[in-house]
This record gives sequence, structure tokens and C-alpha cells, in this order.
Amino acid sequence: MSKVVLISGASSGLGLATALYLHKKNYTVFGTSRKPERYQAIYPFTFLELENTHPESIQRCVDAVLTQAGRLDVLINNAGVGITGPMEEIELAAVKEHFEVNCFGPVRLIQTVLPQMRKQQAGLIVNITSIAADMGLPFRGPYSAAKGALERMTEALRMETKAFGIRICNLAPGDFVSDIAARRHYAKLEEDSPYFKTYEFSLAQMDEHVDRGIDPMVIAKKLEALIHNSNPSVRYKVGAPLQKLSGILKSLLPSRIFEKLLMNHYKL
Repeated sequence: MSKVVLISGASSGLGLATALYLHKKNYTVFGTSRKPERYQAIYPFTFLELENTHPESIQRCVDAVLTQAGRLDVLINNAGVGITGPMEEIELAAVKEHFEVNCFGPVRLIQTVLPQMRKQQAGLIVNITSIAADMGLPFRGPYSAAKGALERMTEALRMETKAFGIRICNLAPGDFVSDIAARRHYAKLEEDSPYFKTYEFSLAQMDEHVDRGIDPMVIAKKLEALIHNSNPSVRYKVGAPLQKLSGILKSLLPSRIFEKLLMNHYKL
């Protein structure tokens, strides 16, 4: 029987690549978007409306999957946005909204699918986090923090739910080709800011890394492998070798040396 997969944020980037790949491999795929009518006629899998900051929208989405498919085998918690800015200047309202989308929204979705997976005594939840969760990156502090918070909650969740036959893990990509730059929240780049030059440099560097990132299909194939993994590890990294090594370096090097390496990289 074809496994039923729900992928949040499937209208572009990694979510779209994964949905198309799994559909081609004969999974029953449901993708989500805030505006599903824009994409349903273009792509071959089913689109459902989801605003992951609204509990009612999440419940309607999960109910629609169960009504149409009768079960839910895999949740790929992918929906998210980027955010950049100096910590001194970034609006706290934007930081709160970022946590709602990148951390609390995925947790709400998990809470909504768990009763069905417990009923089935089986299920897989993969939270798409980031290698950036390993450390606080300059001008991306809220992003690192939100992804890190989701990872810590994932670690707790997988232990709490293992007795019910539910598998939960994090998949942490590095930079991959996507349109995330167009969907980031940017703190304003003000010329009179004391951070102007370093923030401007970092923004250009971020965009360059995304443009030269790995093909999202590499991550999609890793996600399919996890579907067939009966005992996944808590976390997987997918990215350039240096990006995957960064977390290991942080754990091995004295903190001041690792910090100096990061500051040199960002020309701080």
C-alpha cells in the first residue's frame, strides 16, 4: 500500500522537490501552501491549504488528509522562512513571528498528527531544521535559535513517542538552491547603522551560498531513505563538507577559537 506523506511548504524549494520526487516514486503525496489554488493545476500531487500559525488551519489540513487517504504515514515538517538582521536592530515582533512559523507551527502540526499515528501504532515525522542550529550565526541569530529550539523539542518528542511505534528525527540541511532569499524577513539595511558594512557583506555572502548550494533533490532522496529507515538517528546533516563539519569543530575547539573562525569568515 502506498505510504501517505504530508509535506508542509510544498509550493517551492525543498518542499516542492521532495513532493515531486515522492509522487514520481508512487507515494500518496499531500503538499501544503497558503494559496493552494495557485499550484494545484500545475503540479501532479494534491495541494491543501495550510497556515501553520493558525491551529484551525492545521486541524483542517490534517482532517483533509485523513478524509481523503484514511491514514497518515509520514509528516515532513518543512514550512519555514528566513530572517536576517543585527540583533540590536531587528524588530522583536519579527522575531516572535519567526518563531511562530519556524518553531511553534511545526510543533502544532506534530501535536495534531500524533493521535492518528498513535492509533496506527506507526508513523514518521521528519523536522527540517538547519546546520545553522549548531551555532548562533552572525545576523541570523533568530533563525539559528528557532531551528535549535525545534531540534531540542524533537529530541524530547522522539523519546516520549517511541513506545507508540512513532519515529521522529531532524534533517538539517546546509545551503541548498532555493528561493529563500525572496522570502526572508530583512531588518532594514540602514547606511547610518554601525552594522551597515558587515551586515551588507553578510547578506551578499548568504545569497551567494544559496546560489551555489546543493541540489534540493539530494535532500529529497535522503528523505525517502528515512521513510524506509526503521530506526533513524536523532539528526542527519546534508550539505557541503565544511558546513557539516562546523558543528563538530564547535564541540572540539575552544569556544574563543571557534568564535574567531566564524568572525573571520564573516569579516567581523
